[in-house]
Amino acid sequence: MNRRLARSGLTTVGAGLAVVLAVAGCTPPSLADLPLPGGAPSGPAYHVTVEFADVLDLVPQSAVKVNDVTIGSVDKIWLSGWTARVRLNLDKNVRLPDNATAAVRQTSLLGEKFVALAGPTTEQGVGRLSEGDVIPLSRTRRSAEIEEVLGALGLLLNGGGLAQLKTINEELAKVMEGREATAKDALRQLDTFVGGLDAQKADLVKAIDALDRLSARLSAQRSTIGNAVDALGPGLTVLAEERAQLTGALTALGELGKVGTRVINASKADTVANLRSLQPILEQLVKAGDDLPKSLDFMLSYPFPPNADGAIVGDAMNLHATLDLNAADILSNLVAAAGPPPVMQVAPPSKPTGPQKPIIPGIALPGTLLPPICIPATGILPPIALLPAGCVLPPGCEPLPPGSQVPPGGLVPPNGVIPPGTVFPPNTKVQPGTILPPTCLLPGLPGVPDLLGGLGTVTGEAVGQIGGLTDVLKGGLHP
Repeated sequence: MNRRLARSGLTTVGAGLAVVLAVAGCTPPSLADLPLPGGAPSGPAYHVTVEFADVLDLVPQSAVKVNDVTIGSVDKIWLSGWTARVRLNLDKNVRLPDNATAAVRQTSLLGEKFVALAGPTTEQGVGRLSEGDVIPLSRTRRSAEIEEVLGALGLLLNGGGLAQLKTINEELAKVMEGREATAKDALRQLDTFVGGLDAQKADLVKAIDALDRLSARLSAQRSTIGNAVDALGPGLTVLAEERAQLTGALTALGELGKVGTRVINASKADTVANLRSLQPILEQLVKAGDDLPKSLDFMLSYPFPPNADGAIVGDAMNLHATLDLNAADILSNLVAAAGPPPVMQVAPPSKPTGPQKPIIPGIALPGTLLPPICIPATGILPPIALLPAGCVLPPGCEPLPPGSQVPPGGLVPPNGVIPPGTVFPPNTKVQPGTILPPTCLLPGLPGVPDLLGGLGTVTGEAVGQIGGLTDVLKGGLHP
């Protein structure tokens, strides 16, 4: 209405000016030469196209503002389909983001329309608005017209629901009467609930986004899900057909449980007795410990120890053994096995009255007189250099320290205990690993005859195992 009045008034003014100028004898100017509101920028400008769903009564030459400051004008308005397109002339010095927004507003309640440009409100501004850019319909809007506001107000006042609002208000007052505390508590709880939702807004948005992605994936796999559902049909049909058999199986399983319970109750005493009888066997197996698996390991390679598997080639086995056929050792072992070693006698200092039998240190034969023993039979053997005076070892009988190379025919006393058959008393203790050379073994003493008529000492390189049945049962012989 205001625009129409303005136009009619402008026309009247133009007609009056034309008449006055005609009377004066001058040529009347055109309407384009008259100063109008807005107008294009006076300096360099660039052009931007804006799409609107409704431009109301916006006309060319209307102002373009940013924060109520005029920066340009409307150059052209035309219709493209159902969308209005507005071309704007903007001052070259005005910088706006590439994702700017536009709205059709008016200066006052009955004032003129103008285009308001602004930066985005829901995102960060990016880029820069330049020549030829387009602000799409999604970033434009318009303000409400006064006619629309008055029409809505008239609809509300003319039977639009005010009477119903009064009725609703009266009924609410009746309902709340006497329940003000409950209503306030409900409002407080509602406020707490809404506050909690607001605090978890980010999580709710994430959940909605995740649900959206899940829905998208389900939609993409819709054919696969459909095929899976279709494939379930035959299986469900088979289950329905076998329903009677499945029910019978479950019933029979229940009966089996009853029978099993009855059997267990009847055999409870026998089961407990069997377990008690099994207890001693289990205890002995526990005591056996690692010996049982080691003996089983040896049984697989009997009569050879497990470490001899590498020496078996086909149906033959490479064996390198050393046999100790020393008669003195054999005889001393037999005497030791017959019982505890006899008490050693000391020869009297007087002259012998008759022929003497050969004296073999380390063993005791019937009627044999042994020389004085100056080496302890139960203690640790002292170093050779600390032997008491009068104690003479055979030439070359010098025990080698642990770690030395074992000479051919030498002896390493097991566990540091000297066995019978040496120049030392049996059971004499030495440092474990001490090596006795062949000169310390019997009958290697000079001047002592061989007991078996010159059989001599059979020695060689010792490559073998030493041990008995106990060692075998414990998983093999010990070197």
